[in-house]
Amino acid sequence: MVMLSCENETSSQVSLENFGWVMVVFGPGFVTLEIEKLLILQNKQQKQNMKKFLTLLMAVLVAGTAFAAEQFEKKQYISQRGDTLPYRLLTPENQQKGKKYPLVIFLHGAGERGTDNEKQLVHGGQMFLNPVNRMEYPAFVIAPQCPPDGYWAYNSRPESFESDKMPKDPEISPVFASLKELIDSYLSRGDVDTDRVYIMGLSMGGMGTYDMVCRFPDVFAAAIPICGTVNASRLAAAKKVKFRIFHGDADDVVPVDGSRNAYRALKAAGADVEYIEFPGCNHGSWNPAFNYPDFMKWLFSQHK
Repeated sequence: MVMLSCENETSSQVSLENFGWVMVVFGPGFVTLEIEKLLILQNKQQKQNMKKFLTLLMAVLVAGTAFAAEQFEKKQYISQRGDTLPYRLLTPENQQKGKKYPLVIFLHGAGERGTDNEKQLVHGGQMFLNPVNRMEYPAFVIAPQCPPDGYWAYNSRPESFESDKMPKDPEISPVFASLKELIDSYLSRGDVDTDRVYIMGLSMGGMGTYDMVCRFPDVFAAAIPICGTVNASRLAAAKKVKFRIFHGDADDVVPVDGSRNAYRALKAAGADVEYIEFPGCNHGSWNPAFNYPDFMKWLFSQHK
């Protein structure tokens, strides 16, 4: 188990006279805007100027996100039962005919559910568009979007996120049944390396990551659940999958014991598993996780 500081970002500060401080935090997989503090504005003109500045700054950030989204092709999958699963697809840059590429499944958190086929790229989408990553780790990346009333692995939000109270043998949810069909459709293509299929997710998506590898362990070479949880009794079925688990020890949404118990269960089953815990980090542990030094290198080095 590795413990690291949650403060694993780089940041830049801009001081504006009479306007206070604005902090913009940049990382390979996320962009966050935080108003740290604003000084008391003394007249209407100052307020108007401040509003214009913030509007412009937000427009720049939104434009960057929109640019990222454009590089992920907008698609949808119609399941055998007629359900529609919206998803985004990133294809390998400079794809070569006859070459096989890894397949990455990225599962977003509960806050990105919807039908717009856009919000699922908010956290993590930029990471795959980093030009260095695109050059060194060409891959197919599928980012599906869970419907507003869904919860990836479960038909509804679990009553408790304590690992021993999580479902032990849940039926596959309709959205996951559709996702499995979608995955199979890509595995049947000649350009996907079936020995290098990876799945990762954050929060609700971390729970979904555990569920998928427990149901279909022969499909995946590696899994990265971030601030997720699972009933640890299920994990023996996934002992052949390589794991890297991330969580913040101050998480007040999904208890850290979910990841700790998962790590213990996987170790006991003989799995190849690593656990990285961020001291003082609350629920947003995907930020330092995406900034972990060899995050991409570790993922793309895994094979069945």
